Amino acid sequence: MSEASVVRTSRFGYAETVERLVRAIVAGGNIVFATIDQAAAATRAGLNLRPTTLIVFGNPAGGTPLMEQLPLVGLDLPLKFLVWEEAGAVSVAYAPMSEIARRYGVTGRETQIAAMDHALANLAASVA
Repeated sequence: MSEASVVRTSRFGYAETVERLVRAIVAGGNIVFATIDQAAAATRAGLNLRPTTLIVFGNPAGGTPLMEQLPLVGLDLPLKFLVWEEAGAVSVAYAPMSEIARRYGVTGRETQIAAMDHALANLAASVA
């Protein structure tokens, strides 16, 4: 995968997509560090934003060795899913770990990076 981001259409409504993704992330042995309701934050600032949530998650066993090798990888880790609703469709987007690794020049971790890409794709497929 060399895409800067992957976008999939969910087969569920917005709230159910967020809920199912969070459950799948945890069931996969990951930690959800934050679920940020960006639309609610916009409302508090007096602005309007379509329903939008950022889910920040990861597994320290996977990400720590990458950040230890190259600290700048921490700018893009933990991993994230962005979920938004627009024109009646719910989308889920993420940056593949292979793209993040390429961006920072991570080498020698191809198996680990491929496993992380596979996990991200499976998580997205759980709602797509």
